Amino acid sequence: MLNHSPTPPSTLSRARRIALKNGIHYAYTGNVNDEKGGSTYCHQCGKKLIGRDGYTLGEWNLTADGCCNGCGTPCAGVFEAQPGTWGARRRPVRLRQYAD
Repeated sequence: MLNHSPTPPSTLSRARRIALKNGIHYAYTGNVNDEKGGSTYCHQCGKKLIGRDGYTLGEWNLTADGCCNGCGTPCAGVFEAQPGTWGARRRPVRLRQYAD
């Protein structure tokens, strides 16, 4: 795939808008710096639940049981009571640790 240009951010944003318009609750632009397109919003009230800028979490508006702290709507996923602090630092992956 190195012979193809990266997908432009505008195309990723357009694809996200199309997905949201067609009923996908959680669609992300991914792999680009796009705070709005990388964040999670409540599909009921629109409140930002998890604010992301790259790998850095800026907002965390979920209850301990993974619901919107504005309207109480559950957010699909498995969440901790508080956000993690792993951030943007690189972590080594050693594939030989995992079975084939």
